[in-house]
Amino acid sequence: MDRHGTLQAFVRTADLGSFAAAGRVLGLSASAVGKSVVRLEHELGVRLFQRSTRSIRLTEEGRLFHERCRRILDDLDDAWAIVAGAREAPRGKLRVSTPIVTYHLLMPMLPEFTLLYPEIELDLDFNDRLVDLIEEGVDVAIRSGDLPDSRLMSRVFCRYEHLLCAAPSYFARRGVPKRIRDLDGHCAIQFRLPNSGKMLDWPLVLGSGEAEPRLRTVFTCNNMEALRGATLAGIGIGCMPDFIVRDLLQSGALELVLPDHVNGAGLFHLLWPSNRQLSPKVRVFVDFMHERLVNPQSRSTA
Repeated sequence: MDRHGTLQAFVRTADLGSFAAAGRVLGLSASAVGKSVVRLEHELGVRLFQRSTRSIRLTEEGRLFHERCRRILDDLDDAWAIVAGAREAPRGKLRVSTPIVTYHLLMPMLPEFTLLYPEIELDLDFNDRLVDLIEEGVDVAIRSGDLPDSRLMSRVFCRYEHLLCAAPSYFARRGVPKRIRDLDGHCAIQFRLPNSGKMLDWPLVLGSGEAEPRLRTVFTCNNMEALRGATLAGIGIGCMPDFIVRDLLQSGALELVLPDHVNGAGLFHLLWPSNRQLSPKVRVFVDFMHERLVNPQSRSTA
């Protein structure tokens, strides 16, 4: 048995708990699997399994070796699937769940994607609800913040900055704050996070001994488009991601508030279920979006 076959015998035995079960999966006898594992132990110079008359279990060295071997075999399976799948044109319905605000990022790129992959039917759900990809049959999701679900794979989709902005009409009424303490008494437009219900913290960088400003909340919502509209109407100061106000800042419809005292880096991720056979339609979507927003120089070679 070659080295790849030997590692498969070891990993399957560790996964299934017996030489006989591993043999049934691999199409080998229990004796052949056991001999392969013994040869591997001799080659490594360590015992990988503790054996008894009724069961086998991994030693500590075996556990560490199993973790690495499992990743190696999974990566090899992925590489095989990618090359084999390259012969198949990506096709079928692709269900994507994404926050409402990301349409500013997605819509400019989707025409190109549909031209490149005409056999993919995009089904986009713009919704701030935290969906369960596996339970709801979603192929790809776009999310920000923590990614606690170990069943999901992820890749960076977009880096952005939260900015404080206000309309010139608001400044004309209330004045332009020059320092953080000048924000005392100013009107705040607050964003309530849809899934937790908490308010989005303003990313103010306070100096030593500097107190949080005493703002007056005049408007709260859980939709970033509504917050953008309220800020544009001159109701108060709003905190928003840079990609939804970039054009308004360029035109002068909105102006930055204390840009030297704000540090609001954010990150969106592309997520998909961590099954090892990544479908061609998911792979091309993830690669396309990552390249356009995170690695745009790759467009010339894509």
